[in-house]
Amino acid sequence: MSTFLYLISLSLLACVQNTPATEEAKQPEEAKTFNNPILSKGADPWVLQKDGFYYYTQTNGRNIELRSTQKMEDLSSSNPLIVWQPVENQDYSKQIWAPELHFLDGKWYLYFAATFDSGKENSLNENRRMFVLENKSSSPMNQNWVLKGKIADATDHWAIDGTVLDMGENKYFIWSGWRTFDHKSNTGRQQLYIAKMVNPWSLEGERVMISEPTYEWEKNGLVNEGPVILKNKQGKIFLVYSASGCWTDEYKLGLLTLKENANPLNPDAWTKHNTPVFTKNIENGVYAPGYNGFFKSPDGKEDWLLYHANDNSGDGCGGKRSPRIQKFVWTSDGFPVFGRPEAVSEDLVVPSSEIHK
Repeated sequence: MSTFLYLISLSLLACVQNTPATEEAKQPEEAKTFNNPILSKGADPWVLQKDGFYYYTQTNGRNIELRSTQKMEDLSSSNPLIVWQPVENQDYSKQIWAPELHFLDGKWYLYFAATFDSGKENSLNENRRMFVLENKSSSPMNQNWVLKGKIADATDHWAIDGTVLDMGENKYFIWSGWRTFDHKSNTGRQQLYIAKMVNPWSLEGERVMISEPTYEWEKNGLVNEGPVILKNKQGKIFLVYSASGCWTDEYKLGLLTLKENANPLNPDAWTKHNTPVFTKNIENGVYAPGYNGFFKSPDGKEDWLLYHANDNSGDGCGGKRSPRIQKFVWTSDGFPVFGRPEAVSEDLVVPSSEIHK
Protein backbone atom coordinates (compact mmCIF):
# COMPACT_ATOMS: atom_id res chain seq x y z
CA MET A 1 0.00 0.00 0.00
CA SER A 2 1.32 3.45 -0.90
CA THR A 3 2.08 5.95 1.80
CA PHE A 4 -0.69 8.19 0.41
CA LEU A 5 -3.36 5.47 0.64
CA TYR A 6 -2.14 4.50 4.09
CA LEU A 7 -2.55 8.05 5.38
CA ILE A 8 -6.08 8.30 3.91
CA SER A 9 -7.04 5.04 5.65
CA LEU A 10 -5.83 6.35 9.01
CA SER A 11 -7.80 9.57 8.52
CA LEU A 12 -11.01 7.69 7.71
CA LEU A 13 -10.54 5.44 10.73
CA ALA A 14 -10.09 8.43 13.01
CA CYS A 15 -13.25 10.04 11.64
CA VAL A 16 -15.27 6.89 12.28
CA GLN A 17 -13.91 6.59 15.81
CA ASN A 18 -14.76 10.22 16.63
CA THR A 19 -18.20 10.34 14.95
CA PRO A 20 -21.09 10.72 17.47
CA ALA A 21 -23.54 7.84 17.75
CA THR A 22 -26.17 7.83 15.02
CA GLU A 23 -29.86 8.47 15.80
CA GLU A 24 -30.54 4.77 15.38
CA ALA A 25 -27.98 3.94 18.03
CA LYS A 26 -29.45 6.31 20.61
CA GLN A 27 -31.70 4.92 23.31
CA PRO A 28 -35.34 5.99 22.76
CA GLU A 29 -36.71 8.47 25.28
CA GLU A 30 -39.00 6.90 27.86
CA ALA A 31 -42.62 7.87 27.25
CA LYS A 32 -44.13 10.16 29.86
CA THR A 33 -47.03 8.54 31.68
CA PHE A 34 -49.79 9.44 34.12
CA ASN A 35 -52.35 7.65 36.26
CA ASN A 36 -56.07 8.14 36.62
CA PRO A 37 -57.91 9.85 38.17
CA ILE A 38 -56.81 13.26 36.91
CA LEU A 39 -58.45 14.87 39.96
CA SER A 40 -59.01 13.19 43.31
CA LYS A 41 -62.76 13.70 43.09
CA GLY A 42 -65.41 15.22 40.88
CA ALA A 43 -68.58 14.24 39.03
CA ASP A 44 -70.02 15.25 35.65
CA PRO A 45 -66.70 16.31 34.07
CA TRP A 46 -66.71 18.48 30.96
CA VAL A 47 -63.91 19.85 28.78
CA LEU A 48 -63.81 22.29 25.88
CA GLN A 49 -60.65 22.62 23.82
CA LYS A 50 -59.83 25.94 22.13
CA ASP A 51 -56.71 27.83 20.98
CA GLY A 52 -54.28 25.47 22.68
CA PHE A 53 -56.08 25.37 26.04
CA TYR A 54 -58.40 22.91 27.73
CA TYR A 55 -61.17 24.47 29.81
CA TYR A 56 -62.53 22.04 32.38
CA THR A 57 -65.52 22.12 34.72
CA GLN A 58 -67.49 19.70 36.89
CA THR A 59 -70.33 19.63 39.40
CA ASN A 60 -69.72 21.08 42.83
CA GLY A 61 -73.36 21.95 43.61
CA ARG A 62 -72.68 25.50 44.87
CA ASN A 63 -71.38 27.55 41.92
CA ILE A 64 -69.50 27.13 38.65
CA GLU A 65 -65.72 26.75 38.56
CA LEU A 66 -63.40 26.55 35.56
CA ARG A 67 -59.86 25.25 35.24
CA SER A 68 -57.50 26.03 32.38
CA THR A 69 -54.59 23.85 31.29
CA GLN A 70 -52.53 23.06 28.20
CA LYS A 71 -52.19 19.40 29.20
CA MET A 72 -55.14 17.41 30.49
CA GLU A 73 -52.89 15.03 32.40
CA ASP A 74 -51.67 18.06 34.41
CA LEU A 75 -55.19 19.25 35.29
CA SER A 76 -54.64 18.87 39.03
CA SER A 77 -51.94 21.58 38.96
CA SER A 78 -54.48 24.10 37.63
CA ASN A 79 -56.34 25.99 40.35
CA PRO A 80 -60.14 26.20 39.94
CA LEU A 81 -61.56 29.69 39.45
CA ILE A 82 -65.11 30.51 40.53
CA VAL A 83 -66.50 32.22 37.43
CA TRP A 84 -70.12 32.48 38.57
CA GLN A 85 -71.84 32.50 41.95
CA PRO A 86 -75.66 32.33 42.04
CA VAL A 87 -77.78 34.91 43.83
CA GLU A 88 -79.69 33.47 46.76
CA ASN A 89 -83.44 32.72 46.67
CA GLN A 90 -83.67 32.43 42.89
CA ASP A 91 -84.89 29.60 40.65
CA TYR A 92 -81.25 28.71 39.95
CA SER A 93 -79.72 29.14 43.45
CA LYS A 94 -79.39 25.53 44.59
CA GLN A 95 -78.05 22.14 43.43
CA ILE A 96 -76.09 23.47 40.47
CA TRP A 97 -75.34 20.39 38.39
CA ALA A 98 -73.31 19.41 35.35
CA PRO A 99 -72.13 22.72 33.85
CA GLU A 100 -71.13 22.57 30.18
CA LEU A 101 -69.01 25.18 28.42
CA HIS A 102 -69.62 25.91 24.72
CA PHE A 103 -68.27 28.49 22.25
CA LEU A 104 -71.06 29.55 19.90
CA ASP A 105 -71.33 32.45 17.46
CA GLY A 106 -68.16 34.03 18.84
CA LYS A 107 -69.22 33.96 22.51
CA TRP A 108 -68.89 31.64 25.48
CA TYR A 109 -71.92 29.92 26.99
CA LEU A 110 -72.30 27.85 30.14
CA TYR A 111 -75.33 25.56 30.47
CA PHE A 112 -76.25 24.13 33.87
CA ALA A 113 -79.12 22.56 35.79
CA ALA A 114 -80.36 24.09 39.04
CA THR A 115 -83.37 24.56 41.32
CA PHE A 116 -84.58 26.96 44.02
CA ASP A 117 -84.39 24.73 47.10
CA SER A 118 -81.95 22.30 48.66
CA GLY A 119 -84.02 19.27 47.70
CA LYS A 120 -83.01 17.37 50.82
CA GLU A 121 -86.29 15.46 50.85
CA ASN A 122 -86.18 14.78 47.10
CA SER A 123 -82.83 15.01 45.37
CA LEU A 124 -84.51 14.85 41.95
CA ASN A 125 -86.59 17.95 42.77
CA GLU A 126 -89.46 18.56 40.38
CA ASN A 127 -88.48 22.22 40.06
CA ARG A 128 -85.14 21.53 38.40
CA ARG A 129 -84.56 23.31 35.07
CA MET A 130 -81.73 24.29 32.70
CA PHE A 131 -80.15 27.76 32.70
CA VAL A 132 -77.57 29.51 30.54
CA LEU A 133 -74.80 32.07 31.10
CA GLU A 134 -73.08 34.21 28.43
CA ASN A 135 -69.59 35.71 28.28
CA LYS A 136 -68.42 38.03 25.48
CA SER A 137 -64.77 38.03 26.60
CA SER A 138 -61.95 36.43 24.62
CA SER A 139 -61.37 33.96 27.47
CA PRO A 140 -63.93 32.22 29.69
CA MET A 141 -61.52 32.43 32.64
CA ASN A 142 -62.99 35.55 34.20
CA GLN A 143 -66.13 36.63 36.02
CA ASN A 144 -67.77 38.50 33.13
CA TRP A 145 -70.60 35.99 32.98
CA VAL A 146 -74.17 37.23 32.52
CA LEU A 147 -77.21 35.09 33.28
CA LYS A 148 -79.39 34.92 30.15
CA GLY A 149 -82.07 32.98 32.02
CA LYS A 150 -83.83 29.66 31.83
CA ILE A 151 -83.59 27.69 28.60
CA ALA A 152 -86.66 25.52 28.01
CA ASP A 153 -89.03 24.32 25.32
CA ALA A 154 -92.76 25.11 25.36
CA THR A 155 -93.57 22.24 27.76
CA ASP A 156 -91.09 23.52 30.37
CA HIS A 157 -90.74 20.18 32.18
CA TRP A 158 -87.96 18.96 34.50
CA ALA A 159 -84.59 19.13 32.75
CA ILE A 160 -80.88 18.41 33.35
CA ASP A 161 -77.65 17.79 31.37
CA GLY A 162 -78.15 20.18 28.47
CA THR A 163 -75.75 20.06 25.51
CA VAL A 164 -75.58 21.56 22.01
CA LEU A 165 -75.60 19.94 18.57
CA ASP A 166 -73.99 22.54 16.31
CA MET A 167 -74.72 21.89 12.63
CA GLY A 168 -73.51 25.28 11.43
CA GLU A 169 -76.49 27.37 10.46
CA ASN A 170 -78.81 25.28 12.66
CA LYS A 171 -78.19 24.45 16.30
CA TYR A 172 -80.12 22.11 18.58
CA PHE A 173 -80.37 21.73 22.34
CA ILE A 174 -80.40 18.17 23.73
CA TRP A 175 -81.09 17.28 27.38
CA SER A 176 -82.45 14.69 29.80
CA GLY A 177 -86.00 15.16 31.06
CA TRP A 178 -89.31 13.69 32.15
CA ARG A 179 -92.48 13.20 30.15
CA THR A 180 -94.51 15.08 32.77
CA PHE A 181 -93.98 17.50 35.65
CA ASP A 182 -94.42 14.73 38.18
CA HIS A 183 -91.63 12.18 38.49
CA LYS A 184 -93.90 9.55 40.04
CA SER A 185 -96.37 9.61 37.14
CA ASN A 186 -93.38 9.47 34.80
CA THR A 187 -92.67 5.96 36.22
CA GLY A 188 -89.19 7.03 37.25
CA ARG A 189 -87.85 7.35 33.70
CA GLN A 190 -85.48 9.90 32.23
CA GLN A 191 -85.56 10.40 28.47
CA LEU A 192 -83.46 12.38 26.00
CA TYR A 193 -85.13 15.33 24.27
CA ILE A 194 -84.16 17.72 21.48
CA ALA A 195 -85.42 21.14 20.34
CA LYS A 196 -84.21 23.67 17.80
CA MET A 197 -82.36 26.71 19.13
CA VAL A 198 -83.42 30.21 18.10
CA ASN A 199 -80.19 31.45 19.64
CA PRO A 200 -77.80 30.06 22.28
CA TRP A 201 -80.22 30.91 25.13
CA SER A 202 -83.70 30.13 23.75
CA LEU A 203 -85.59 27.36 21.97
CA GLU A 204 -88.56 27.25 19.62
CA GLY A 205 -91.54 24.90 19.71
CA GLU A 206 -91.95 21.76 21.74
CA ARG A 207 -89.30 19.17 22.45
CA VAL A 208 -89.03 15.82 20.65
CA MET A 209 -88.02 12.64 22.47
CA ILE A 210 -85.18 10.80 20.73
CA SER A 211 -84.32 8.14 23.32
CA GLU A 212 -85.60 6.42 26.44
CA PRO A 213 -84.53 3.26 28.31
CA THR A 214 -85.51 0.32 26.11
CA TYR A 215 -82.72 -2.24 26.47
CA GLU A 216 -82.18 -4.18 29.70
CA TRP A 217 -78.74 -2.57 30.19
CA GLU A 218 -80.48 0.85 30.36
CA LYS A 219 -83.08 -0.20 32.92
CA ASN A 220 -81.04 -0.36 36.13
CA GLY A 221 -82.71 2.87 37.15
CA LEU A 222 -84.54 3.64 33.87
CA VAL A 223 -82.25 6.52 32.97
CA ASN A 224 -80.96 8.16 29.79
CA GLU A 225 -78.93 11.28 30.64
CA GLY A 226 -75.67 13.14 30.02
CA PRO A 227 -75.96 13.43 26.20
CA VAL A 228 -72.78 14.52 24.39
CA ILE A 229 -72.17 14.99 20.67
CA LEU A 230 -69.25 13.20 19.00
CA LYS A 231 -68.33 13.62 15.33
CA ASN A 232 -65.87 11.52 13.35
CA LYS A 233 -63.52 12.98 10.73
CA GLN A 234 -66.03 12.21 7.98
CA GLY A 235 -68.60 14.36 9.78
CA LYS A 236 -70.82 11.53 10.98
CA ILE A 237 -72.73 12.52 14.13
CA PHE A 238 -73.01 10.33 17.21
CA LEU A 239 -74.77 11.05 20.49
CA VAL A 240 -73.10 9.35 23.44
CA TYR A 241 -75.18 9.25 26.64
CA SER A 242 -75.20 7.73 30.11
CA ALA A 243 -77.62 4.88 30.79
CA SER A 244 -79.03 3.36 34.00
CA GLY A 245 -78.91 5.06 37.38
CA CYS A 246 -75.73 6.72 38.61
CA TRP A 247 -76.50 5.23 42.03
CA THR A 248 -75.88 1.74 40.61
CA ASP A 249 -72.69 0.01 39.49
CA GLU A 250 -74.37 -0.42 36.10
CA TYR A 251 -74.05 3.23 35.04
CA LYS A 252 -72.55 3.09 31.53
CA LEU A 253 -72.40 4.70 28.10
CA GLY A 254 -74.81 4.11 25.22
CA LEU A 255 -74.74 5.57 21.73
CA LEU A 256 -77.13 6.94 19.10
CA THR A 257 -76.20 7.56 15.46
CA LEU A 258 -77.80 10.31 13.39
CA LYS A 259 -78.60 9.16 9.87
CA GLU A 260 -76.80 11.05 7.12
CA ASN A 261 -78.54 14.25 5.95
CA ALA A 262 -81.43 13.54 8.34
CA ASN A 263 -83.45 16.03 10.37
CA PRO A 264 -82.33 15.64 14.01
CA LEU A 265 -85.84 16.64 15.15
CA ASN A 266 -87.15 13.41 13.64
CA PRO A 267 -86.94 10.59 16.23
CA ASP A 268 -86.56 8.06 13.40
CA ALA A 269 -83.36 9.82 12.33
CA TRP A 270 -81.58 8.43 15.41
CA THR A 271 -80.50 4.78 15.63
CA LYS A 272 -79.62 3.35 19.04
CA HIS A 273 -76.71 0.92 19.30
CA ASN A 274 -78.08 -2.27 20.86
CA THR A 275 -75.20 -2.78 23.31
CA PRO A 276 -73.40 -0.36 25.63
CA VAL A 277 -70.16 1.16 24.32
CA PHE A 278 -68.44 1.63 27.71
CA THR A 279 -69.21 -0.19 30.93
CA LYS A 280 -67.78 -1.19 34.32
CA ASN A 281 -64.56 -3.21 34.57
CA ILE A 282 -64.59 -5.28 37.76
CA GLU A 283 -61.16 -6.72 37.01
CA ASN A 284 -59.67 -3.21 36.90
CA GLY A 285 -61.73 -1.95 39.83
CA VAL A 286 -63.73 0.62 37.86
CA TYR A 287 -67.44 0.94 38.59
CA ALA A 288 -70.24 3.08 37.13
CA PRO A 289 -68.20 4.81 34.38
CA GLY A 290 -70.26 7.48 32.68
CA TYR A 291 -71.05 11.14 32.07
CA ASN A 292 -68.53 11.59 29.31
CA GLY A 293 -66.85 14.27 27.24
CA PHE A 294 -64.28 14.23 24.44
CA PHE A 295 -61.10 16.04 23.47
CA LYS A 296 -58.12 15.68 21.15
CA SER A 297 -54.45 15.55 22.06
CA PRO A 298 -52.58 18.87 21.72
CA ASP A 299 -51.31 17.86 18.27
CA GLY A 300 -54.78 16.81 17.12
CA LYS A 301 -53.67 13.26 16.32
CA GLU A 302 -55.39 11.35 19.13
CA ASP A 303 -58.96 11.17 20.42
CA TRP A 304 -59.57 10.98 24.17
CA LEU A 305 -62.54 10.12 26.37
CA LEU A 306 -63.27 12.00 29.60
CA TYR A 307 -65.58 10.36 32.16
CA HIS A 308 -66.20 9.87 35.86
CA ALA A 309 -66.22 6.56 37.75
CA ASN A 310 -66.02 4.93 41.17
CA ASP A 311 -63.26 2.74 42.60
CA ASN A 312 -65.56 0.44 44.55
CA SER A 313 -68.86 -1.33 44.13
CA GLY A 314 -71.72 0.52 45.78
CA ASP A 315 -70.06 3.96 45.89
CA GLY A 316 -73.09 5.41 44.09
CA CYS A 317 -73.69 9.06 43.14
CA GLY A 318 -71.88 10.67 46.06
CA GLY A 319 -68.53 12.35 46.45
CA LYS A 320 -66.45 9.27 45.67
CA ARG A 321 -66.66 9.70 41.90
CA SER A 322 -63.53 10.98 40.16
CA PRO A 323 -62.73 12.16 36.60
CA ARG A 324 -60.57 10.00 34.34
CA ILE A 325 -59.28 10.12 30.76
CA GLN A 326 -58.16 7.50 28.26
CA LYS A 327 -57.45 7.32 24.56
CA PHE A 328 -59.94 5.73 22.16
CA VAL A 329 -59.81 4.68 18.51
CA TRP A 330 -62.10 4.36 15.50
CA THR A 331 -63.02 1.40 13.32
CA SER A 332 -62.27 1.54 9.59
CA ASP A 333 -65.85 2.67 8.93
CA GLY A 334 -65.69 5.47 11.51
CA PHE A 335 -67.35 3.99 14.60
CA PRO A 336 -65.82 4.91 18.00
CA VAL A 337 -64.26 2.15 20.11
CA PHE A 338 -63.77 3.23 23.72
CA GLY A 339 -62.38 -0.06 25.05
CA ARG A 340 -62.56 -0.89 28.76
CA PRO A 341 -61.99 1.49 31.69
CA GLU A 342 -58.35 1.46 32.74
CA ALA A 343 -57.33 0.75 36.33
CA VAL A 344 -56.05 3.63 38.45
CA SER A 345 -52.80 1.67 38.86
CA GLU A 346 -52.26 1.53 35.08
CA ASP A 347 -49.52 3.79 33.68
CA LEU A 348 -51.03 5.54 30.66
CA VAL A 349 -49.00 7.39 28.03
CA VAL A 350 -49.86 11.09 28.02
CA PRO A 351 -51.68 12.61 25.02
CA SER A 352 -49.31 13.29 22.13
CA SER A 353 -48.15 16.91 22.13
CA GLU A 354 -46.23 17.55 18.91
CA ILE A 355 -47.65 20.85 17.72
CA HIS A 356 -48.67 21.09 14.08
CA LYS A 357 -46.65 23.66 12.13
